[in-house]
Amino acid sequence: MKASTTTSSGLDIPQIEKAANRLKSIAHPTRVAILELLQEKEKLSVTEIYKTLKIEQAVASNHLNILKEKGVLASRRDGQKIIYSVKTKSLNTIISCVNKCNLAD
Repeated sequence: MKASTTTSSGLDIPQIEKAANRLKSIAHPTRVAILELLQEKEKLSVTEIYKTLKIEQAVASNHLNILKEKGVLASRRDGQKIIYSVKTKSLNTIISCVNKCNLAD
């Protein structure tokens, strides 16, 4: 017998776990900075991201890969460059909310 994937209140457990994993993936200062930058500029290459944030290319690539694997970012190839963008506009709302909470402290 297969276990139910919803709670008695109708919550979808796999969806909740997926959302929690996405939130965990953005819970890092460098990743928040990357997301804020992409919220402002919409689409950027790895080079533009690491130069703007003044971090190593390998560090930027690692964080971008984590965000992409968790479904937070989308990427596309443009010649030799990989261009990143925030996958859904609803993530911009979450980023704005986090920033507002930081200002209130």
